[in-house]
Amino acid sequence: MEITAVESVVRGDAHFVAVHTSAGLVGVGQSACWGYPDAVHAVVRTFRPHLLGADPDRIEHHWHHLYRMGPFRGSVLTAAVSAIDLALWDLLGKRLQVPVWQLLGGRVRDRIRLHLLLPGTGADALAAQAAAAVADGFTAVKFDPLPANYGDLSLARLVTETAATTAAVRDTVGPDVDLLIELHRKLTPLQAEVVVPAVGRLLPLMVEDPVQIDSVSSQAEVARRALGVPMANGERLHTIWEFKELLAQGGAQYVRPDLGLAGGISHARKIAALAESYHAAVVSHNCLGPLLTMASVQLDTAISNFVTQEYSPLDDTLADGPARPCVRREGGYLPVPTEPGLGVTLDLTDETPLDLTGRPLTRIPLRADGSVAYAV
Repeated sequence: MEITAVESVVRGDAHFVAVHTSAGLVGVGQSACWGYPDAVHAVVRTFRPHLLGADPDRIEHHWHHLYRMGPFRGSVLTAAVSAIDLALWDLLGKRLQVPVWQLLGGRVRDRIRLHLLLPGTGADALAAQAAAAVADGFTAVKFDPLPANYGDLSLARLVTETAATTAAVRDTVGPDVDLLIELHRKLTPLQAEVVVPAVGRLLPLMVEDPVQIDSVSSQAEVARRALGVPMANGERLHTIWEFKELLAQGGAQYVRPDLGLAGGISHARKIAALAESYHAAVVSHNCLGPLLTMASVQLDTAISNFVTQEYSPLDDTLADGPARPCVRREGGYLPVPTEPGLGVTLDLTDETPLDLTGRPLTRIPLRADGSVAYAV
């Protein structure tokens, strides 16, 4: 069997690949560099001369060849590698007629715990959404408690309002539901030093990404100074080498690789093993629909240090869309898939653009003085 075609398509802010073989099998994948899908698409085109005619089973070899073809690095490159890697694992599972988790060492759990991403802002909206999620069977929810105008607030007001919103959710769901606090890289290190302990008093499962991701050392330093609050980092990191630096500097108790960005299954399983050696857990980042959810679930099923899987309302909305999963959510859990490969059917004939993020790149928060709020 050899690779006969590498199909790459952009649908809005979504980018998919399909790897075709001489045996008629097709493996599917998706990248997660949602800000620049056309750039990822261009990189996949440069991969074709290497992949056409190649043996699709040589997954590890192809990963290193594609990643080292040029002396460059970054999220666009690793996103392209991720999409191809997922497609090759999908192919291997389909050829052997087993789900991918079976190829990763077998099943270590019977179902996959989910935490629901809450899209609301403000105490009232988030508390109502959290209550609805718990009523639907979720045992964990994730949300951003920062005020919409966080960039223009005094430090005292920023801390007070953020803590009050978190408390409203905690009061609503009680102590039996885990809270995952997403700060979306919006704070300066000095702001984080007071905001993180304030929300930490509400006993969240984790607090994620308080500061910008430009520096691994800065992220690690903020996490080290979090005074016992469990911290999560890594949704925008790309490689085991970045995760190694983060963990070695004491920067996370939860690592957050995205399988569409951090090298696919081949690389994310190495990140999971690296985290395990530091007694750190894996909560993979995931917000771009069913294909990447199903890829993440394959890893979740086979690793011991998994805690909970990120789940977006998009997964329910798009369950009958272009990427159709073989399993559906049951309350706050997903069944372990048993279909061969990733367990996803991808229809690339549907040319309807997808809007997976709901935000054009040009629309970012500005402070009252006109400066970019994300700049520090």
